Amino acid sequence: MICPRCAHGTIETITTSPVPGVWDVLQCARCLYMWRTTEPERRTRREAYPVEFRLTQEDIDNAHETPVVPPLIAG
Repeated sequence: MICPRCAHGTIETITTSPVPGVWDVLQCARCLYMWRTTEPERRTRREAYPVEFRLTQEDIDNAHETPVVPPLIAG
């Protein structure tokens, strides 16, 4: 399996459905793209992923900024 967005081969299973075998949430180790295995092919298969949103290692290396996740609000 490769990442639909950047074609990297290291994919991690983040979580699985409470009902075994229904779905998994996967994440790419390089671009951090996440998807559920039940999503349509345009989100889960490199060949069907929109060309305008695909990334290469060069795109990632030359990205101007990686957005920071804000801290949780206590409450």
